[in-house]
Amino acid sequence: MLSSFTDVGTQVLVLFILIGVGALLTKVGLITDKGSRTMTDVVLYAVTPCVIVNAFQREYQPEMLTGLLIALLAAFLSLGFSVILAEILYRKKDISRGVVLKFAVVFSNCGFMALPLQKAILGEDGVFYGAAFVAMFNIFMWTYGLIAMSGKTELKAALKAVVNPGIIGTVIGVVFFVLSVKLPTVILSPVSMLASLNTPVPMLVIGYHLMHSDLRKVLKDKDAYIAMALRLIVLPLAVMGVMLMMKIDMTITTATVIAVSSPVAAFTTMMATKYGRDTELSAGIVSASALFSLLTMPLVVGLTQYLVSIK
Repeated sequence: MLSSFTDVGTQVLVLFILIGVGALLTKVGLITDKGSRTMTDVVLYAVTPCVIVNAFQREYQPEMLTGLLIALLAAFLSLGFSVILAEILYRKKDISRGVVLKFAVVFSNCGFMALPLQKAILGEDGVFYGAAFVAMFNIFMWTYGLIAMSGKTELKAALKAVVNPGIIGTVIGVVFFVLSVKLPTVILSPVSMLASLNTPVPMLVIGYHLMHSDLRKVLKDKDAYIAMALRLIVLPLAVMGVMLMMKIDMTITTATVIAVSSPVAAFTTMMATKYGRDTELSAGIVSASALFSLLTMPLVVGLTQYLVSIK
């Protein structure tokens, strides 16, 4: 049992060392606001699709496709439950604060934090099933998330939910997987090289945000603590319990729990900035949850791996 915790803890610690490098580079002025936004766009529009396509470059197996559908359903149900919970808890809050707290509960850093950890712990199978969560995350982000943050229904939201890098990468990857399309080396090699950036670059960006947040204020905010407890502990344990009771495949279960147990999505700050919400709270809660996840992720994911191994 101890090895499950230490293995996950080691991988999370590696990610936090990279975050520390990002914070240091920010401190000395090598990562600026413009540079952070540029790196974020590179990850979103180039690296993440390559990670997903690369994960789907494997021989077609019907059971893997079935597992992918299960992973998609698990992602849908966990995100859907999170939305209901967030709306119940924060419906009466001031909209500027309330929408940030809702985001903190609903949206985890399932791309930046989860995909590198899924690959480190579970290998390519982890990324394969993790891609399902990223796809569902994008659908919820550009529908519920956009409407909640903007305060109005935007016509472009539906289009963004379908036409975004995460969804496009997943669709291409699934098509290649089902049809057993193998990319030639001259194409697959650049895709793999870009995919390898998915671990260090997002961590540098998180380090940048960590240096630009007032953690002291967030650590005095009761609502922020509740949102982070739900995000980092309550929801992951609930998802783990349900999936274990239903005897879902261990890799799917672990990959899903990793995605759900990740800290608050960095998208929270980006969207809050765009729509004039409480950006100080958003930056603080993203950074604080990232720090707390250094403890909570090894505990939650390690417990999941242990329980899966003895079931």
